Amino acid sequence: MTLALLAASGCESAPDPGPGPTAGPATSVARVCAEPAAGPATAPAGAVPVDPAAPGDLAAKTRENPPRTTFWLRPGRHTLPADRYAQVVPKEGNRYLGAPGAVLDGRETNQYAFGGTARDVTLRHLTVQGFVAPHDEGVVNHDSADGWVIEHTTIQHNSGAGLMAGARQQVRASCLRGNGQYGINAYKGDGPLGGLVVEGNEIAGNNTDDWERRRPGCGCTGGVKFWAVDGADVRGNWVHGNRGPGLWADTNNNDFLIEDNLLEDNDGAALIYETSYNAVIRRNMIRGNNRVEGRRHAERGDTFPHATLYVSESGGEPRVPARTDRIEIYRNVLEDNWSGITLWENADRFCNSPANTSSGECTLLVDDTERCAQPEISTAPLRSDCRWKTQRVDIHHNRFVLDPSVLDCTVRCDRMAVLANYGTYPEWSPYHGEEVAEAVTLEQDNRWHDNVYVGPWTFVAHDPSRTLDVGQWRGAPYRQDAGSTFRPKDGG
Repeated sequence: MTLALLAASGCESAPDPGPGPTAGPATSVARVCAEPAAGPATAPAGAVPVDPAAPGDLAAKTRENPPRTTFWLRPGRHTLPADRYAQVVPKEGNRYLGAPGAVLDGRETNQYAFGGTARDVTLRHLTVQGFVAPHDEGVVNHDSADGWVIEHTTIQHNSGAGLMAGARQQVRASCLRGNGQYGINAYKGDGPLGGLVVEGNEIAGNNTDDWERRRPGCGCTGGVKFWAVDGADVRGNWVHGNRGPGLWADTNNNDFLIEDNLLEDNDGAALIYETSYNAVIRRNMIRGNNRVEGRRHAERGDTFPHATLYVSESGGEPRVPARTDRIEIYRNVLEDNWSGITLWENADRFCNSPANTSSGECTLLVDDTERCAQPEISTAPLRSDCRWKTQRVDIHHNRFVLDPSVLDCTVRCDRMAVLANYGTYPEWSPYHGEEVAEAVTLEQDNRWHDNVYVGPWTFVAHDPSRTLDVGQWRGAPYRQDAGSTFRPKDGG
């Protein structure tokens, strides 16, 4: 199968060409929304034809036929019965193929298109639209069944998430656009979610319902949200124009490879990696992101360095098995975004703390959250293991370009940062004061080096009030960006 990818290559399938500072991502994109691949014009041998003129024909024929049946949807608008819970419930190994022009339409009536727990279901060449899934739920693979393959499929203009995810799910060469909350909600509440592949897709214009406005601070928006995914390859996608972040890995994700993507013009950060572990982020083109949300914060007088690549309480952890034991950020190009990379660790956020926004969750190093309390939390190993740490982050051989005139920016759009807050809460916390700020800045092996900077960059270290110029950033005690080059503007 040929995909329109961003010079995609697998983690083991191709050697890395090396860390040269001028090497970077390709710029071709997966324009699958404008140029979808056509499905079969006639029914494949043995396939069951589905008639759009017969309402509910797809759901009925799915019930009537055995597992591993192939269904071919004729051209036209297919519908389900006019019941909010009416949906297609596949059997194991079923395949659904759309002819050119085949659309499954929820008519703003049905909540879900495809649900149930059957494994190894395939959807190809089908448009799914007009479904009204509730908040945090999804339209396709509603129940996060395992082993689904979604290829050359358009999932658009639905409420909730266009697509949920199960273990070993593959989403390739598909258009996920204009959905009310997420393009993909990679969350599985009743079991492990690993082996996820998101490759060669266009993920655009999602969160049309603007959930952060409706529920301030919900952390529930963006192009793709990942939750507790252990092993994901996110490769060769065009993630653009989403309200909120482009990609957001939130809470106990691990072993991510994020490469060869074009992340651009998202209202918030291009990528958030939060309370998670062990990732390789390489060869991505990241441009024009965070201009809406970054500007909004700056105009309110917020001094926090809101960044386009935001690493929050996340780091490398050798005790959590993965393809790397660091967060490696290299050979990316960040161009004219609102600020650059921020490494942040909230001193008040840890297991069992009221300040932990991942309510009820604990690190992957502690089985029993209740142990993270006095007196045990004040002694080893829990004093360390009850925290998600921003540690072992290696940022190198990237190109950071900033032209404030492009952003129409006069203040706080030029930040690169590593910092924490002053620990104060709760009263029984063992992390009060500057302990965490000192650790994340100086003691946890977070390093910038061998990068190229173009434009008027400013640096923040330790806490939001400590703003540095290049010389201070490179000097004692921070000693960042050894081997890097700095110039005021691009020479062409």
